Amino acid sequence: MAVDQERAAYVALALTPGIGAARMSALLSHFQTATGALSAPFAFLCTVPGITRAAATAIGQTSPTAGERALAAVAARGACCILPDDPPFPTALKEIPDPPTLIFAQGQVDLLKLAGVAIVGSRDHSPYGAEVCREVAREAAQAGVAVVSGMARGLDAIAHTAALDAGGATIGLLGNGLGVVYPAANRVLYRRVSEEGLLLTEFPPGERPGVGAFPRRNRLISGLARVTVVIEAAEGSGTLITVGTALAQGRDVMAVPGNISSPTSIGTNRLIRDGAEPLLEVADLLAHYPEVVARRDDGTVARASASSPPTAQAAPEPPADLLPLERGLFEALRGGPVELDQLITGCGRETAEVLAAVSSLELRGLVVEAAGRMTLAPVAI
Repeated sequence: MAVDQERAAYVALALTPGIGAARMSALLSHFQTATGALSAPFAFLCTVPGITRAAATAIGQTSPTAGERALAAVAARGACCILPDDPPFPTALKEIPDPPTLIFAQGQVDLLKLAGVAIVGSRDHSPYGAEVCREVAREAAQAGVAVVSGMARGLDAIAHTAALDAGGATIGLLGNGLGVVYPAANRVLYRRVSEEGLLLTEFPPGERPGVGAFPRRNRLISGLARVTVVIEAAEGSGTLITVGTALAQGRDVMAVPGNISSPTSIGTNRLIRDGAEPLLEVADLLAHYPEVVARRDDGTVARASASSPPTAQAAPEPPADLLPLERGLFEALRGGPVELDQLITGCGRETAEVLAAVSSLELRGLVVEAAGRMTLAPVAI
């Protein structure tokens, strides 16, 4: 199979030690193509802002062949390599500090379209932590939110498993390359997530975990999620690194309160003391995802909820003369207020079409806007 040489060159450049998002951007801006950057003389590379002599040396020692090998290894696993300009690349990861220059994916790539919640916690958890983790992951997955975690033993593994058992979506972020199962005890989970969910990593196939790999992975866990939920975390827990990346990315953090005498709850209780939102029931979490909707066979949309699905009694019935898109929007709002941008995204239609339909509903007095969210108009009694 023919290999796209520019794509191979980009992959080779992205996997070059010391080349992150900022340097990649500088190189592509200067040379226009990854092929041009790889073939540039050492002295010329050193003139690029941010490219040190060490970085220039590393670039000079690689070639598109390295990218070809990585792409071949990915293809051999039935996986794929997703670059920032590829449609599946999640917008959420483009917006974080130090975004990945590429991601390798194995499994259901379409899951990247879903809203995500990161569920993280202690490896040495309590029975209470395990029970809460299962409940939160299960109900989030049933509501249509992708459960994101780090494929570690303990609560990470419980979150992934609970999401899959509920028939929902889960995304596992790896601190190593595809094909490397770490920890080894998660071999069955690894296979299951790769088949039913999605495995993601920015490390090339076959690469073992190294120093600093897991903190780098953690920024992607929080980056893919609107909310990071901490179930249990001891003092000094690595889970708190994910909290730090979430806060740096402007993401919300929720923490599950625990027994004040439990070592595994010291971190979570302190997070709540310092301003994190306490997660007292799953509804607290789902309130952050008002736009989660399920697409029906006829193209209309309706809000999905794990604990309290909307019923015909929860809101007025839509008028019989509504157009299909208007009816879909009406149904989506039956579960509660939804931000306009998220309503547009959930419809999967052109923005202009959705705005026109919303305006029509407003003119008929069926929906109103309040605090930037659309909601059904109150029914007069």
